[in-house]
Amino acid sequence: MRILTVVLAVVWTFLVPPAAFAAGPVGVILMHGKWGSPDYNIVQLADKLNAAGFLVERPLMPWSRKRDYDADYTQAMEEIDAVAERLRKRGATQIAVGGHSFGANVALGYAATRPDVAAILALAPGHVPELFASRLTESIAKARNLVEQGRGEETANFDDINQGKTKIITPKARVYLSYFDPDGPAVMPRNAAAIKKPTPFLWVIGTGDSLYQRGESYAYSKAPAHPASRYLVVEAQHVDTPDVAADKIVEWIKQAVGE
Repeated sequence: MRILTVVLAVVWTFLVPPAAFAAGPVGVILMHGKWGSPDYNIVQLADKLNAAGFLVERPLMPWSRKRDYDADYTQAMEEIDAVAERLRKRGATQIAVGGHSFGANVALGYAATRPDVAAILALAPGHVPELFASRLTESIAKARNLVEQGRGEETANFDDINQGKTKIITPKARVYLSYFDPDGPAVMPRNAAAIKKPTPFLWVIGTGDSLYQRGESYAYSKAPAHPASRYLVVEAQHVDTPDVAADKIVEWIKQAVGE
């Protein structure tokens, strides 16, 4: 009987994927897109993650319509730290960080600067400072000049771009520069390459998304390879990608970091 028990234990070890041995619930930080809110575009996915047993937080981030860039990129990282700590107090033993559009951008930035991210979810990634630069030349120059003059705390009118649409925003100069500098901290390819350890990484892109044409080489393939990482293409537009891919996203997290 003892021999049979040992044999069954060995067989179980090989049949069950390593993620199934995750100790305790997994926390998922799910960030909204530019000019959006926690109640827009990511609700259906959050509900399915909650139903699957994950602990989910949907913070209101600085690029939301309500906050209008009231904190810089580094401060956004610190806000995510606080959300992660909140999830740990709820019992989470691992933290997956992700988001839609701008939220995906910042999830990459977070993974590049924090050692304890269990998984990265980049859903219809957006906000590409290095690609915006030619259209935002005047705003970037204005912000840079103010910062160089020691006036980085001053607010001014700057241009913002979201899926081809432009609008005027009024953040502090240093805050604007932190998000829009083409050589700054919000450049996704650079952040993907800066991730220090192989981490499960899901990149979801719709065929109708403007970033779809750039393929895996844009940022996804620059991250350290991990056997659980996946580049997922779905039939969707930028806005509805989280909804269209929700079931596949939930299954991927289960396999990558456990239930």
